[in-house]
Amino acid sequence: MSSFKDFGLSAAMRSNLDQLGFERPTEIQARAIPPGLAGQDVIAMAQTGSGKTAAFGIGLIERLRPRLFAVQALVLCPTRELADQVAKAIRELARARDNIKVLTLCGGVAIGPQIGSLSHGAHIVVGTPGRIQDHLRKGTLVLDRLATVVLDEADRMLDMGFQEAMEDILSRTPPARQTLMFSATWPEPIRKLSEQYQREPVDVRAESGVENRDIEECFYEVSPERKIDAIMALLSQRQPSSCIVFCTTKQQCDEMAETLSGHGFSALPLHGDLEQRDRDSVLVRFGNQSCPVLVATDVAARGLDIKSLPLVINADPARDPEVHTHRIGRTGRAGEQGYAVTFCTPSQGHKISRIESVRGREVQWGDTSALLASPAEPVTPAMKTLCIAGGRKDKVRPGDVLGALTGEAGIPGSAVGKIDVFDFQCFVAVEKSLAAKALSRLENGRIKGRKIRVRIV
Repeated sequence: MSSFKDFGLSAAMRSNLDQLGFERPTEIQARAIPPGLAGQDVIAMAQTGSGKTAAFGIGLIERLRPRLFAVQALVLCPTRELADQVAKAIRELARARDNIKVLTLCGGVAIGPQIGSLSHGAHIVVGTPGRIQDHLRKGTLVLDRLATVVLDEADRMLDMGFQEAMEDILSRTPPARQTLMFSATWPEPIRKLSEQYQREPVDVRAESGVENRDIEECFYEVSPERKIDAIMALLSQRQPSSCIVFCTTKQQCDEMAETLSGHGFSALPLHGDLEQRDRDSVLVRFGNQSCPVLVATDVAARGLDIKSLPLVINADPARDPEVHTHRIGRTGRAGEQGYAVTFCTPSQGHKISRIESVRGREVQWGDTSALLASPAEPVTPAMKTLCIAGGRKDKVRPGDVLGALTGEAGIPGSAVGKIDVFDFQCFVAVEKSLAAKALSRLENGRIKGRKIRVRIV
């Protein structure tokens, strides 16, 4: 498939895809869209960043009946961030049809407003398993007209302990539904889930990112007590604008982020024990380049929408070659050059041997002594983040924040970075040298005609 025209899509959808900048289908789209449009079940193996949301979203939109104001499609995601990202992408695709309502139902936020939104009806619901279960139990979410259910990043939902929830939700859907399952890895529980809930699924596999020529990869053997020194040496050497350091446990994440911060590196931990508010703040600061180093577990980092990531570091080898591929596949995207480094202790060598076995060739080893001899030069951010105590519910929009900064505050537009608006607060990145000036001006000025509290995060 070299063109979206080959799929027999509606003229409105083709026009919308042109406007959204979809030039030609990715491999996963070319393979998954035709059976999806035909109403068949699909089990697809694809990495994050391969265009999988459009691979199922285009078919969802095309098959909808807009005049039937009932939930016709349900998309289950492992995290709130991924659900928000998927819902946003589906809303963009849905511009091709009139009056399609997409609703996000996730935990970490009050359930009351969600019940209110559901009472007004929706065509597509995107949500996390726990909160979808809550609504099903309360009877506020009705799935009797459901035509399609999508399990997005199904392997990660299993890793996060959602197997029973997924099975419960699937058991409450009409037997004649279409079931689409997307997963980055192919563990046994995924196969069993497919056997139980899918009917003769079309097996779709996009090539994994192992052979991505835009990723340079290197391995270092290091003693456990020198590992953190080696990571700091690598960060000093590369000076990345953004980097994810993958750790095995939540405790390891906290300890490593604390150690890096204690040595002057700008680093934050990301794992499942963080409160939603803290998680939002961490992701905002990493995404807007006011914190260059994110120390994360595999589960926490799944589904993050990171446009540019020049460096990925594995503090320890991944538990299996598929997870390793998924980790390093986050760098070197969209034609950019990426660099991935894996550290291993002598006792972890068997995990590297498994990677070599899967690839059919040896990995490239770096000189640990030379790396450790690199001078320490902490990675610090170019931006600082301001938190404004007003958000969507206060009718604050990105343009209002930009206007207040470039107008009354007198900050040049080029010095203002990403603006993230949440329900009751928003974050804006400003060049570090101008952050104090921006804070002072905003504290003494107005946004939307009123004074709003502002602080540096």
